[in-house]
Amino acid sequence: MAALIAIVDDEPDILELIKIHLQKAGYTVAAFEKADPFLDYIRGTKPDLIVLDLMLPDADGLDICTYLKRDDRFSAIPVIMLTAKGEETDKILGLELGADDYVTKPFSPRELVARVKAVLRRDKRTDVSGYIKLGTRLTIDPGRHEVLLDGKKVALTPTEFRILQLLSSKKGWVFSRDQILDYLWGQEKAVLDRTIDVHIKHLREKLGKESARLIKNVRGVGYKVEE
Repeated sequence: MAALIAIVDDEPDILELIKIHLQKAGYTVAAFEKADPFLDYIRGTKPDLIVLDLMLPDADGLDICTYLKRDDRFSAIPVIMLTAKGEETDKILGLELGADDYVTKPFSPRELVARVKAVLRRDKRTDVSGYIKLGTRLTIDPGRHEVLLDGKKVALTPTEFRILQLLSSKKGWVFSRDQILDYLWGQEKAVLDRTIDVHIKHLREKLGKESARLIKNVRGVGYKVEE
């Protein structure tokens, strides 16, 4: 069954361009020019991925991203930001709010399709598996794609989950930022080096102080999980 991609962009030409290329790639597409009809739609239909423009006429895309990532019903849905803002600070802010990737306008439709494929592939990879216990309070369940803290589900984004899963697969092993980026994106990885640092920061905040200490920064190298 084809993956369902929801697109939100207020420029009809761009919306149609993205829709055509995603459909050619085999995806089912739901397209929206405004935030309100999109939000009404996802309350009844859950897409596999969202392409979200940050400059909308009736809402701020960053506010929508925040809403999606804070709501348990939508937090696991990957979000690719689509924005005319090319400054690094804007990209960092979007990643801070839980977005999984970004594409800056003007963009190549082929690049966007490649990013969509890369993000959707993350959850299908099986190179890291198995039920993992971290410390006395944290449990990773790859089969359910869940992280439990004291038995309660922690709402992680797909990227945050995969980073924690990777680090936990080899406790004490140091993974460089490039290795983590390669694992997440492969040859289609984002070029922003700070991407991993942002996701690690967000991950630590969600895990709480005690569990966050398990994720250690190895200066000049990368990150590891150590009990």
